[in-house]
Amino acid sequence: MEFAGIYHKTSEQMSYALNEKELIINLKTGYDVKRVFLYYGDPFEAGILGGSEKWTGIREEVCFKKRLKHQIWWTTTLVPKYKRCKYYFELQTDSETWYYFEDGFLTKEQLETDGRMLQCFTVPWMNPADVNRTPDWVNDTIWYQIFPDRFCRGEKEGEEENNVTPWRTGAVTNEERFGGNLEGIRQKLTYLQELGITGIYLNPIMEAESNHKYDTRDYTKIDPCFGTNEEFARLVKEAHEHGIKVMVDAVFNHCGTKFAPWLDVLEKKEQSKYANWFMIQDWENIEKRASTRDGRFYSFAFADQMPKLNTNNEEVIEYFCKVCENWILEFDIDGIRFDVGNEVSHYFLKRIRKHLHGIKPDLYLLGEIWHDASQWLQGDEYDSVMNYPLMSGIHDFFLDTTMDNSEFEYMINRCYTMYMQQNNNVIFNLLDSHDTERLMNRVQNLDIFYQQLAILFTMPGSPCIYYGTEIAMEGGHDPDCRRCMPWEEIELQDNQEKMQTIQTLIELRKTEESCRSLYFHFPQQYSNKRCVEYMKLDKNGRKLEVLLNCSKDAIQVKQEGEILFARNYVDGVLGENGTLIRRKREDNIE
Repeated sequence: MEFAGIYHKTSEQMSYALNEKELIINLKTGYDVKRVFLYYGDPFEAGILGGSEKWTGIREEVCFKKRLKHQIWWTTTLVPKYKRCKYYFELQTDSETWYYFEDGFLTKEQLETDGRMLQCFTVPWMNPADVNRTPDWVNDTIWYQIFPDRFCRGEKEGEEENNVTPWRTGAVTNEERFGGNLEGIRQKLTYLQELGITGIYLNPIMEAESNHKYDTRDYTKIDPCFGTNEEFARLVKEAHEHGIKVMVDAVFNHCGTKFAPWLDVLEKKEQSKYANWFMIQDWENIEKRASTRDGRFYSFAFADQMPKLNTNNEEVIEYFCKVCENWILEFDIDGIRFDVGNEVSHYFLKRIRKHLHGIKPDLYLLGEIWHDASQWLQGDEYDSVMNYPLMSGIHDFFLDTTMDNSEFEYMINRCYTMYMQQNNNVIFNLLDSHDTERLMNRVQNLDIFYQQLAILFTMPGSPCIYYGTEIAMEGGHDPDCRRCMPWEEIELQDNQEKMQTIQTLIELRKTEESCRSLYFHFPQQYSNKRCVEYMKLDKNGRKLEVLLNCSKDAIQVKQEGEILFARNYVDGVLGENGTLIRRKREDNIE
């Protein structure tokens, strides 16, 4: 047996309460393990200290598994009668049987040795207060990300725009301001509703110096370029009336150089009452304008215009708790996305979550983290994170044609075995953003573009499209990905057809429970190694089949089930870069 490939621990995503009744148990093994059995029961079934009676447990086979590249992920759900659980594993290969305990592996003879003190895995108590709870509404939400300056310039009576660049299509720079504002977003709420959008994610709208607004000047005031506090409150209210939630961007890792506490520090140096709000190491040179590679103070990356805030400081924590509290009470926002969410302190996040959930329990807290975020997703910090690993994995599969469908399966399974089910259910799935090259720019093929979107809308979590995706808008890396929305071209027939395609995928996501479900598997029924097939299942076992032909060869498929979405598919033949999503017949339900 490949002992080195086996791993389990009663913590993190391996053993946790899904809710107050259900306990998830996960195990990793090598591919040599063919069957897994779990022995489980109440820790006190044989008495308080065991005595002469031997604890045995109930033996059940673990049947559900996901394939990873070098391991298998086994999973099962238990309902401990008394909210406690003690357990160990029986692992079978073709020729061996071993028993896996907290302290290692035992043979059957060792297991049955009289008097042996077996060190079972133990979940001592499923405390309701410790359950990782995430807002249910997020799984039903289709997000639309808006970079406010470039989305829509809403005309307001009697207003004159100064220093505003005329609206245009094509490339932009970071120095230009185009005048997109909150009124423009408000005027497009009906457009978003008709598209099928049920959530808006706004890049920063608080007062700042730059057009991207990640260098905050005043966390309590809407940037005058975008409007007023009253206008934002009106936007949120009308968005809610359209069935649309609103999430704002929170920049708490760093601020701008015009933030009042930073100005005070520049003036008074160590004597400033805000001296400990920042991470300054060379007081004599903090006014120097240049890269912070010299270490005079910490900043976002090495950008001296964005000094890093000390989120370990009690005053800083209290300040931002109050800022977010006001955002909820004044504007009635539904979610907060934390910029550079992996650099603020865990202590800060635990405090702010507790404070805000006391005001609005179903507030969605989203972290911008581009890597494995397990340590932030234990139930006391973020609800979930931006799923950049999924975005990268999908991109790499379509880019690297040497990868086969097994590697696609491994990638998807890796992304959905990193975190607890609660987090996966509300994970923020995206294919591009203001920080990346636009999807259409990367793939340069409309069929592949829709193949990737088909994945986005059928994966567990909460899908987000970047403004302009509905018309396959192009754009390179920052700042080119932040082009102006070409409203004058929206009515062109080509764009209307693209919008109808997106509307179809959004409607599919809304109406088919299996699209939103956490449950899926890969049948691998096709000999073409670049044909991706996966089945999504709802809680009643109804199946939705997704077929993606990522090769240049046509694929013959069985003509069965109700077709819900198709591209390059005719009479049972799925063409190059073709997509097929269909509801399987009831008699095919396993």
